[in-house]
Amino acid sequence: MNTKGYVHKYGDNVDTDVIIPARYLNTSDAKELASHCMEDIDKDFTKKVRSGDIIVGGANFGCGSSREHAPLAIKTAGISCVIAKTFARIFFRNSINIGLAILECPEASEKISNGDEVSVDFDTGIITNHTKNETYKAEPFPEFVKNIIKSDGLLNSIKNK
Repeated sequence: MNTKGYVHKYGDNVDTDVIIPARYLNTSDAKELASHCMEDIDKDFTKKVRSGDIIVGGANFGCGSSREHAPLAIKTAGISCVIAKTFARIFFRNSINIGLAILECPEASEKISNGDEVSVDFDTGIITNHTKNETYKAEPFPEFVKNIIKSDGLLNSIKNK
């Protein structure tokens, strides 16, 4: 299981209200949520993001309220993986539940720059920065998490069993 894309980089404490502003929570339509993803921190995000791209964040990515709308907006916008120094625990679990791949890797968070081309091998946890010709090591996913992500979410993985 692998992904490759260009990086959209953000700092520490990116909260769920920045990922999907509360004023848009009157819908659960994933495409509508995605059309407003990151707009309060990066107004051009939805114009720049391409399917397969990667978000890199700092510490405590996804802090704030426990809404599943935040990882859903990121995933539906086309992001294939979020890499951060650390994640807020509820955001981490919500991401896995909806099938959004996320990896904690402090070194990658610090060294990867906005616009870098990066690939991720989820089986090994190796993150390759093709722009800088560097590699970083995150913990690979356990099999059950890989199954959830491959199945496009927890509910689908249960249905597929």
